[in-house]
Amino acid sequence: MAVVAISNSNLTKSDRWIVADPEQFREKFNEKSFEVSHYLATHPLFQLPKLMELADRTLKTRPRDLHYDAGNVRVDQRWDEIAKSPFSAQEALQRVENCGAWFVFSSAQRDSEYRVLLDRGLAEIKALSGPEIDSQIMVEDIIIFVTSPKRITTYHIDRECNFLLQIRGTKTLHVFDREDREVLPEEELEKFWAADFNAAVYKPHLQHRATSYKLRPGMGVHIPVNCPHWVENDDNVSISLSVNFQFKDPLRANAYRANFLLRKLGVHPTPPGQSPVLDTVKSYTIMPVVWAKKTCKRMTA
Repeated sequence: MAVVAISNSNLTKSDRWIVADPEQFREKFNEKSFEVSHYLATHPLFQLPKLMELADRTLKTRPRDLHYDAGNVRVDQRWDEIAKSPFSAQEALQRVENCGAWFVFSSAQRDSEYRVLLDRGLAEIKALSGPEIDSQIMVEDIIIFVTSPKRITTYHIDRECNFLLQIRGTKTLHVFDREDREVLPEEELEKFWAADFNAAVYKPHLQHRATSYKLRPGMGVHIPVNCPHWVENDDNVSISLSVNFQFKDPLRANAYRANFLLRKLGVHPTPPGQSPVLDTVKSYTIMPVVWAKKTCKRMTA
């Protein structure tokens, strides 16, 4: 297991918020995890009193955008197995140092005070990526995480391309290679895109294959789409910011969804990326099913 201790000792004051090596960025963006640095650790919007105010406003106007739970969590535990907090959100935040809580402020940019964080962060990421990335992005988002001491964030994969920036406290982020089919089999990817966001299964005997980043305030890591990862917080309260986005990439996602159904029929499907023609056929074939599921979700929401 490679352990990377990230340091920003060589950084100088800058007008920018996010700092990354341009060559490494171009080489690894949405392919491999890599380190970045940032200047947000002392930003007033990330201090607990301001986050308490954000929690109050979020619960009043868009309660679905604030998730929190509490208790002991295993690295291999599914999201839907984690117990809800016995406290209200405000009480849990007040007791965050000793209640084992994990807070997720989703779509924080919907709050006018926090909108600038998304606009500025994405502008800098797009500047490093190149102007063509704008046409590839479907959804832009920022998420704020507040975590109690020693709390674990379970092993999982995401559909978003993510820059995780550490604001307060220290923790260790473990990121795996999404192309390692022992770590992440095709079946788990198919199930993730088709039916179950908890599809990725932690394999402790393969932990040594992770790259482990020791995150400190002012440090960050880029996590590409579908790279398995998990987090263990140190004995401190942690605050992190995720600047992330989903790509307009229905072809690959729909190919996985089609393969999920084909495997249920006893077929051993060809993985996405090996045959562009086959991926296109699968994508167009599965689209009516995807649209029907989305329509049903909207109608029952």
